[in-house]
This record gives sequence, structure tokens and C-alpha cells, in this order.
Amino acid sequence: MHPLRDWTKGAKSPAEVVRLVESGHHVFLHGACATPTTLIDALAADPRSSLRDVSLYHLHLLGDAPFARPEQAGRFFSRSLFTGASLRKPIEEGRADFIPVFLSDIPGLFRTRRIPLDVAIVQLSPPDAHGMCTLGPSVDTALAAVESARVVLAEINEQMPRTSGASSFPFARVSAYCHTNRPLLTQEPEPETPDYARIGELIADLVEDGATLQLGIGAIPNAVLSRLGKKNDLGVHTEMFSDFLVDLMKSGVVTNQRKKVHRGRTVTSFVAGSKMLLDFVDDNHAVEFHPCDRTNDTALIRKNPKVVAVNSAIEIDLTGQVCADSIGHRIYSGIGGQMDFIRGAALSEGGKPIIALPSTAASGKVSRITAALKHGAGVVTTRGHVHWIVTEHGAVNLHGLGLRQRGEALIGIAHPDFRGELRASLAETRHFVFD
Repeated sequence: MHPLRDWTKGAKSPAEVVRLVESGHHVFLHGACATPTTLIDALAADPRSSLRDVSLYHLHLLGDAPFARPEQAGRFFSRSLFTGASLRKPIEEGRADFIPVFLSDIPGLFRTRRIPLDVAIVQLSPPDAHGMCTLGPSVDTALAAVESARVVLAEINEQMPRTSGASSFPFARVSAYCHTNRPLLTQEPEPETPDYARIGELIADLVEDGATLQLGIGAIPNAVLSRLGKKNDLGVHTEMFSDFLVDLMKSGVVTNQRKKVHRGRTVTSFVAGSKMLLDFVDDNHAVEFHPCDRTNDTALIRKNPKVVAVNSAIEIDLTGQVCADSIGHRIYSGIGGQMDFIRGAALSEGGKPIIALPSTAASGKVSRITAALKHGAGVVTTRGHVHWIVTEHGAVNLHGLGLRQRGEALIGIAHPDFRGELRASLAETRHFVFD
């Protein structure tokens, strides 16, 4: 129970709340587990025929994206800052768009009004005795959005976790709100495969006692975390984390005592996972949520010791260029915080920037280590920034290696079925003769 119970008297229906969105507005949508589906559904169902040209800005959203259906053309236009499954097809078909940007730069787009937000639609925890709500499990870009938008519309959910750090927002600043009591959308962990298990083992071997971790979501980060149980005094400074970190915190493997920034606290900008994870961060002062222009600030990341940053890729060419956001021209995800942490880890004393990926895709029919990136592919991490590359076939450090040496090293961790053609491509491109 929350001390201020009279706040519920001002609640409106979702349909009434979203009527404050007008034609031509630039609107922010809260994301990940904090996706305010109640208000998003109401906005998409708004019966006003006059509602036109509403631009929607957001990171990865959980659940459906009813605003991006073909029948919504002319009413809403999504502009993803990091996309997910529900927006890939609309972007490919031109019914939505994608903005390539570092995660650390997005709050500045809102604060400087480079993207001038009229409305922020968010999900909040109920106000406490001091009249403060929190942004729950997703502070990331949402704090800058609610502080920059003229109008803040909220789904205030009884089941929204109350989080610590820079997560608070005054209830008095909410323009209109609905009141719900529903479970949040969640993301269950992916099953581990033998390839992911091997990648997890290789990366775990690179993690030293006292290291500071940055790990995202997915099977590879989970495989790494599940193999760190015998490490000591690990710290966490990350843009996000998921379920598998919880056991390491509860068991005392993660102490955060050797960190230089936010010592003694696990620092993140959002979390994505199961209800267990959401329950863990609820009212947990050992976990601090901060906006992503702080968590992903390279100048802060580098101050921590032995930063191990683990990020994924779609494909890597033989020079070390990393594509992580698209399959050719098809946008798959986004730039996110990969470059922020790859560079921060490289500058950290004893740091290890790691790109990890299975060696193949399409059930083994396609090599992820390629002679050249696909036509239209975006380079997220440049060959000048790349260090460690890990597949199930090994781990190599490309830092300081020439193009021929890089090619040889990457071929050595490619799937054996593709090594012959990769060697032929390297020989042709670099005029290189193999022994």
C-alpha cells in the first residue's frame, strides 16, 4: 500500500488521457518492461478522424505496436531510436523509420530540443508520501523525455516496481493519468545452446576478479553470467541487465567494492527480464537506475577498473568491422550502447572490450565472419575500436594487428566449413599467400 491514496481520485480513462495528444505532436513512448501498453492501445484506438501526423519516438517496445499497422498510415509514424521485432517490418516497408544514434546521445536530443517533444507517454509507480513517482525499470532516455516534454501522460500502475537512483519524477508534473493494476510485460531468458555455452566459457575465462561488468540481454550474456560464480568482488556498471545477474548479487560475487564510480551499487539505466527480476529491483537500494547519458558516459565508464564489456554482432568482416544493427539494409535493432562501452572498456585500466557472436546463422548455412559486410550493412563498431572477438571456436584480440593478421585470426575462429572460402577471399584481397 502506498501512503498517498487520494491520488487515485484524479485518474481518467485511458481514452481520456490520450486525447491530450494532438495532430503534429512529437510523442515519446516509454519502453522495455515499462512499455505503457494501456495508453499505447488507447492512442492507436483513438476515434478522432482529425488526428494526423503524430511522430512517435521510442526505444525497444515490448508487446504489439498497433500504431504501426497499415491502417494507421497518416495518423502515426514511428521513429525508432532502437527497434525490435514489432517494428522491423514497418521500417522495411517504409511505414516507420529508424534513427541511428548512440544511446548516450539520445537524452541530449530531447533536452536540446533537436527532437522537440510535445508529449511523453510513460508508465510510473504510484506516488510515495512525498509525491514522487518513479520510472520503474526503465530510466534510460525516459527521464530526459519527461523533463523535456510539455505534457506528461502516465499509466500509474500498482504493480510498477519502485526503483532507486535517478528514477524519481514528481506526481505533480503529470498532466493526466490512468490507474491500472496489471502485471508488466516481461522477457523470459533464452534457452542455452552448446555454442552459447562455449562462448560463455571463453568470455568467463577473460573476466578477472575485481572486474566491472557490462552485459546486455540474450543467451550469450546469460551464458557468461552463469559461469562467474567462482569470481570475486565483481562490479556492475551497465546500460541494462537481465535475470542472470540476480544470483551473482545475492551470492556476494557482485560486491561493487572495487568500482570507482557509484562504489557499492550496481548501476544500470534499465532492466529487462522476468517478474523475478522486476521484483528484485523493486525498492532495492543496492541497484541504482540512472539515465543512459550517465551510465553510457565513456568518461565515467573508463574510471572503473578492468571493465569487461560484452556486446553482440550480426556479422564481422575480415578487417574487424562490426555490424550490429542491420542485416544489409534491413534494420534489425540499433546502435544502442555498444560503442559507448567498447570505447569505455578499451580506456579502462585492464579493460576488455568484447564482441561475441555464434560463428554461423541460418542453421549453419551462413558464416557470421565474412570477407565483406553485406551491401547496406551499418558499421556500429569500427575496425579501429574493435579488440576481442569471441565465437564458439575461440577468442582473439585484434587490437594492434594488421589487416592480414586480423584476417588470419578471424578465420581461425570462424566455423570450419567456411574457413576455406574465407582464406581464398583474404588471399585475393590482401595478395596474401598462406603457408
